[in-house]
Amino acid sequence: MNDTPCRVGLFVTCLVDLFRPTVGFAAVKLLEAAGCTVEVPATQTCCGQPAYNSGDRVDTRAIAAQVIAAFESYDYVVAPSGSCAGMLREHYPALFADDAAMRERARAFAARCYELISFLADVRGMGRVDAAYAGTITYHDSCSGLRELGVKQQPRRLLASIAGLKIVELPGAEICCGFGGTFCVKYPEISDKIVGEKTADIARTGADTLLAGDMGCLLNMAGKLQREGRPVHVRHVAEVLAGMADGPAIGEPAKG
Repeated sequence: MNDTPCRVGLFVTCLVDLFRPTVGFAAVKLLEAAGCTVEVPATQTCCGQPAYNSGDRVDTRAIAAQVIAAFESYDYVVAPSGSCAGMLREHYPALFADDAAMRERARAFAARCYELISFLADVRGMGRVDAAYAGTITYHDSCSGLRELGVKQQPRRLLASIAGLKIVELPGAEICCGFGGTFCVKYPEISDKIVGEKTADIARTGADTLLAGDMGCLLNMAGKLQREGRPVHVRHVAEVLAGMADGPAIGEPAKG
């Protein structure tokens, strides 16, 4: 593993902050295990993706400028989300196409931005984790992480090193779960049909746990699974890799 010291700014993401803070703590644990010094800038905000997807470029640029200012002093910027990392890495430079100085800052910033599992595997060279999980999992490939950032085999390789864990591949793992950010708000009937097909595929695997790398997808699938009464635990992959999967899964009540 790459043991060169580095300073990482953790981009927590809105959904992790509001719905699943344990994912942020799991990310810190994994990054520190990979030899990184981790900081969480207090001035960070949303990445701007909802505004961007709604066509509001003015507000998106303002948000992006704030994010860049908050994080550009770090060696790397890491997010436990393929969609947010994709926004930072793939879309920020184009927002400032008509501003030469800001465009160069955005390009330099984007080049240092990574999705969490990709960063651990591809940049830090992490090949295994010290964790255990007694169960059978299946894995959903979130669209942005897969198509924009090439996150596919990295989580599977790390999961394969976990004691007691069995992986069963999900049919149609690369097919959208129907969340799509603002898509599920604009087209709820279509979104529900898509996630219904996804949960049927999940059930067919016989897995007791569903993992993915994006909270939006996880919340969408967890909600549908629970409405259908399917006994599948839903977790962010970072929680299992960090050995922090003892608490309730997404949407489940606290024990005791």
